[in-house]
Amino acid sequence: MTTPTPPVTAAAAGPTTPAGGTATRLRNGELRAMVAKVLADAPATTHTPGSIALTLNRSSGAVGNACKALADRGEAELATTAPLGYRATATTTAAAAPAITPAPPCTPRRKPPATAPAATPPTPAPSGTGITTSRPVRKVTGPVKRPNGMDYHPRLLSGMPDVTALARLRDAGVAALLYGPPGTGKTSVVEAAFNDCLTVQGDGDTVVADLVGDYTKTPDGDFVFVHGPLVRAMREGVPLFIDDATLIPPTVLAVVYPAMDGRREIIVKANGGEVVKAEPGFYVIAGHNPGVHGAILTDALSSRFSVHIQVSSDYALAEQLGVDKKAVRVARNLATRQEKGEIGWAPQLRELLAFKKLADAWDLDAAAGNLVGIAPEEDRATVAAVVRDVFGKAVAPLALGARIATKP
Repeated sequence: MTTPTPPVTAAAAGPTTPAGGTATRLRNGELRAMVAKVLADAPATTHTPGSIALTLNRSSGAVGNACKALADRGEAELATTAPLGYRATATTTAAAAPAITPAPPCTPRRKPPATAPAATPPTPAPSGTGITTSRPVRKVTGPVKRPNGMDYHPRLLSGMPDVTALARLRDAGVAALLYGPPGTGKTSVVEAAFNDCLTVQGDGDTVVADLVGDYTKTPDGDFVFVHGPLVRAMREGVPLFIDDATLIPPTVLAVVYPAMDGRREIIVKANGGEVVKAEPGFYVIAGHNPGVHGAILTDALSSRFSVHIQVSSDYALAEQLGVDKKAVRVARNLATRQEKGEIGWAPQLRELLAFKKLADAWDLDAAAGNLVGIAPEEDRATVAAVVRDVFGKAVAPLALGARIATKP
C-alpha cells in the first residue's frame, strides 16, 4: 500500500540553485545515483517522485525521469501507477550514491545597482494573454542533455535551434502541438527544451483522475487526495507535456483547457471544488501521431494549440550517428513512397538507431532482415523489395530455424 505524499510545491521541489543564483550542475548520472540512494535507504517503502524530490530539494520532473531510468535499468521497480511509486530492488544499492547532497535553497538574486550595466528588460506582455515569465535564451551550439542523460541533437526551427524556439513559445504563452510518426523525436525535443517538464502518456484509457489526481487509501484506512501531474505542473510553474494527446478522449482532455486560456486555472471537482491557479512558467505542449489508430485531432484541441509543428526523421543525423548508409537509403526511399501514399510505413530515426544496435550486436544481414520483419504486414513486401534492391540480396524477417543438433 502506498503512503500518499502531499503535493510538492515549486519552492519545495524545484530549487536547483544555491544562494547567489549559481546553478548546481550535477554530473551525468549523479541525480540517478542519489535517487537510488533514497530508495535503497528505505527498501520496504514505496516512494513517489515528489517525496524523493522533497528529500533532495530538486525538480520533481527531473527526479521522475531518474526514477524511470532506474526502473528501465532494473535498478528500481515501478510499484504503483496512481500515483507513481517506486521501490528498491536487489541491485538498487549497487547503483546508489555513497551520500546524498540536497540542493541548497534558492534565494532571490539582488537587483544590480543603478550604475551597473543591466540586460535590456523584456517588453511587458499585455494582461490576460497567459504569457509566463521571460527567461534568458540559452545559447545552443551542440548536443543538449536530456534528463535521462542521452544527447539530443537540435534541429533548425524557424531559423533557430528547436529547443530555443520552444523555450520562446513557452515565454510567450503559445501552446504548441508536435505531430509526426512515432519514433521521430517529439518526446526527445520536448525533454531537451524543458528538462523540468512533467509528462502525461495519453491513451484511450486515460481518465480525468490521471490528470488532476484522485483519492488514495492510506495504511491507517484514511483517504487522502493525491494531486496529478496537471495540478503539480500548474503549482510548480513547469511545462506539462501531453504525449499522444489525440488518443485521450476529448471529454477527458477538456479538463486541461481552462489552464491554457486566459483563466489559467482549473477547478478540481473531485476534491471539493478546489481551485488551482497556474504559477508563472506553467506551459502546455502536446504530441500527436496522425497515423496511429484511434488518434482524433478535434477542432477544440487543434484550436487550443496555436502552433502546429511537424516532426519528421532527420536521416542526415542517422548517418552522423553511425547508422549504415544503406539502411538510411532504404528509409529515405520508403519515406518518399509513404509521402506519395504508396505505403503507410517507413522506418524513422528510432528504427534506424535500433538497426545500428542490432548490426553491431549481430551483423548487417540480421539488421536488414529485422527491418523487413518490423514493417506492417501490408507493407512488408514493398519493404523487402526496397531492402533487396539497396543491399543487393534478398533478406527474410528474423525467425528461429532448425533445432541445433546435440552431440551424443
